[in-house]
Order: sequence, then structure tokens, then C-alpha cells
Amino acid sequence: MTEREWREASDIKPSTLALLLVVAIGFTLRLWNISNGVPFAVGIDEPAIMSTVVRILKSGDYNPHFFEYPTGVVYFQLGVAVVQFLSGAMRHAWHAVEQVGMADFYLWGRVATATLGAATILLLHQVGMRWGARHALFAAGLFAVMPLHVREAHFALTDTPLVFCITLTLLLSLRALEKPATLGFVLAGAAAGLAAGVKYNGLCAAVMPLGVALMAGSTRKRATTHVVLVIVSCVVAFFVTTPYAILDLPSFLNGFGTQTRAFVPRQPGGESTALIYAKHLIANLGWPAFLLALSGLGLSAVRMFRGPVCPRWVLLVVFPVVFFNLITGWSFLFARYALPIVPFMCLWAAIATISGVSLLRRFDIPRVVRTTLIVALAVAALLPPSVTSVRWVRAFGTKTTQALAYEWITHNVWYQSKMVSEARGLALPPERYKFTTVTSLAGRDPAALLADGTEWIVLSSDAWGGTAESAGAPQMPAAYAGLAAAGTEVRVIEPTPSNPGPVIRIRKLSR
Repeated sequence: MTEREWREASDIKPSTLALLLVVAIGFTLRLWNISNGVPFAVGIDEPAIMSTVVRILKSGDYNPHFFEYPTGVVYFQLGVAVVQFLSGAMRHAWHAVEQVGMADFYLWGRVATATLGAATILLLHQVGMRWGARHALFAAGLFAVMPLHVREAHFALTDTPLVFCITLTLLLSLRALEKPATLGFVLAGAAAGLAAGVKYNGLCAAVMPLGVALMAGSTRKRATTHVVLVIVSCVVAFFVTTPYAILDLPSFLNGFGTQTRAFVPRQPGGESTALIYAKHLIANLGWPAFLLALSGLGLSAVRMFRGPVCPRWVLLVVFPVVFFNLITGWSFLFARYALPIVPFMCLWAAIATISGVSLLRRFDIPRVVRTTLIVALAVAALLPPSVTSVRWVRAFGTKTTQALAYEWITHNVWYQSKMVSEARGLALPPERYKFTTVTSLAGRDPAALLADGTEWIVLSSDAWGGTAESAGAPQMPAAYAGLAAAGTEVRVIEPTPSNPGPVIRIRKLSR
């Protein structure tokens, strides 16, 4: 295999216009309907970040007192919140930090996360340029429409920043490989430290600059120096993002221990974790892109041992293998945990499509045929995830009955009212309402609720009978008879095809 065979058509000039179009598409997908669910139905871990941000903003105590994951994202979102507060103050939306709460910062936090997601497309394009302009554009385009990343970029969580940091580490490691100078290894190691400062498992990113340090060293002494530079810069970057890991060591150790207790080793038996993650990835990439990615992984593995530019191919294989082995060893499993390997899969798919097809030149197949095949494979790879992403974003933007209930409450219930709700996916801002969510209100004594100061209750059919989107409002069980007879039912929100969800009944209690 010659280098030219692997780089066919990569001699074309990079198209700035095409790249801007790809980034614009990716950014649009990540911003589309991004405000949906704010603040009543946010992501499962978004309140953990925003509550810490608001507490720091109001107290001035930068100790997060929360170490289930590192604080890189907390401080990033704190910076976003400060900018938003200043902007709001200039618009006279508020004048003191006591006037703001979590509900005020979710949207800007999500937009900042989506921006990092779009920036990752640019980083991946720069990585892909090491293989060729078409490789870079293909990989960036596939990543831009990747449903798993599009979805997670809609939430102010750690996963999207983690992917950004890992892709940055890959890019800086490649640069250190090309120019093995001190600064290059310091920057690559620091990027890995940032990844660890976003999420503990991001420390796996250090295998990339460490691998380059070992491979690029012309002598053992030089390689050792590079390794030390990577380790020191990685550690420093981690503690810059999580300084209270030192300043409040007991809390850090306890928080880390709590996290490790949740991620216990997976017990044998049942469906393989690797297979479950593979199914998630297939559902997001679609079969054509997934098969191309596997083919690209195989080609990359071959070049690791047979190619003239071995080290950069090593970077494409080692980290995904290490990280995938890590996440498949846990009993705790979410599709988003596989996000850090998605940029690599996009590159693998590009390699299989561009470089793989170029091998056909050995059989005297005309270039026009090879180009046509590349275009066909690109369309087959890009179309399924594009359709899946658009469908998800449109569905995400659907206004549910919970959204209608939130709108009604904020317009008709005065602040600081005490409410008890059994509706899932409906949480009111604690700084505005005395709001409590319970699993069920069945059998509750209205007199006891009144005695506790409760003024409003929110009943939901998902607590007793599903959503009933087309069968009409289900009847409340007999256990709700006492509540049904107490007070006044002021609003009933029933689902429709355009507003799915449970039937929600809002009642005003009276003595």
C-alpha cells in the first residue's frame, strides 16, 4: 500500500465555504428547540450543575461542595452565568444576585454547551486534515448530524464539553507528533487534564499525548522528558479546573468515592454491555455509517503496523479501545457515555470511504467511478443520522401537557405559593414556588395538606393510568376521592396529538 493510495483526492484544496456550511448545519441542529423544557423539565443532572453555579454566584464561596464529578463544567457555567447576569442587569431584568435562580441560567448554559458542540466540529475537521481535505469534510459532516451528540448538546451537562476536550487532545497530540517541541507536549497534556477536569473518565485522553511522547522521542532521555511534561501539565490542568480537590481534600475524596460506588463492575450474565453500546451506536449512526466506521477501524489498525506514518494511526485506535473497555466494565450504562468515541468513529468512516475506495485504483478502475462510489457512500452514511437528528429535535420541541401546565401555573399562581405535585416532568423553580414533587397523591388527606400550608395540588394521570393520549381522560381511582371532593378544580389539561403527555388536573385547596 502506498501513501497515495490512502490519500486519494485529498490533494484538493480545503473549502472554507463547505466547512462553514457543515458547521452551520451542526450548530442549527444543536440550537433548534434548545429552550424546550426550561425550567420545568430539564435534564436529569442539569439541576446538580446549576444549583452549584447559583450557590457560588450568591455566596462567593467557590468551593462546590460537590465532587461526584470534577468542577470544570461548573466553573465554565459559572462564567456563562456571570456574563448573563451582567447582561440582564444592563437590561434591568434584575439588579441583585438574590433576584436570580436556576431557572434564569439554564438557557444560556445550554447555548454555551451547544456552542462547544459546534466548535468540536471545527476541531474534528482540523484533525481530519491530517489525512486529507475530503477526509476532514466527511468526518466533520458526519459528526455535525450525529444524533447522539445533537441530543446531548441540548443540555447543560458534562458530556458535550468532554467530547470537545478529548477532540482537542487528539488535535494537539497530532501537532506534538508533527513538531515534537516542549510547548506541544505541554498543551496536549493540558488538554487531557481539562478532559479529566470535566469528567473523571476523561483522564483516559492522556493515553494520546503519552503515546506521542513515547513514539516521538528520538532518544530514551528525550522520550522521558516528553512523558514528564505531559504528566505534569495534565495534573496541573486538572487541579486548575478542580482546585478544591486539594483545598478540600476530604470532600473531594468522599465525592470521588461516592461516584465509584455507583459505577461498580458489571456482573456476568445477561446481554453484553459492549453489544448494548453497539446497538446504541448503530441506532445513531445508521448501518451504513456504522459499517464504514468498523471498516475504517480495521484499515487504521492495519496502518498502525504497516504504514509509513504509524504514530498518527495509533492515536486513532488506542484511545477508543481504552475508553470503550472502561465504559463496558460498568454496570451503570447510558448511551451518552459512548460519546467520546464518536469523533473517532466519524474519522474511521471517512478513512474507509476515501482511503478505502482509493485502493480500487490498483484494479485500473476509472477515477470517475471511484469518485461516484465515494459520493454514494457519503450519502448513504450521512442520510440516516441526518433524518434521525431532525426527527429527534422536532420531537424534543413538542409542547407537552406538562409544558402547558407550567405556563398556566406561572401565569395564574402567585409566587411563593405552596404546591404539591405528582406530575412527572413538571418541576417548578424553588426560588419562585414552594414546590414539592411526590410519587403519588393517592390516599392523601386534604385536611393534612391544608394544615401543612399546601394551597395547590397537581394531579397527573401518569401516576395512576398512563398518558391516555387518544382514549380521553382516564378516571381517577377511588383513592383520590377525598382530594377530588376538596377545593376547586381550576384547570384540566388533556393531551392532544400536538400536545402529548398525561392528563393534568390542577386543584386549589380550600378550607
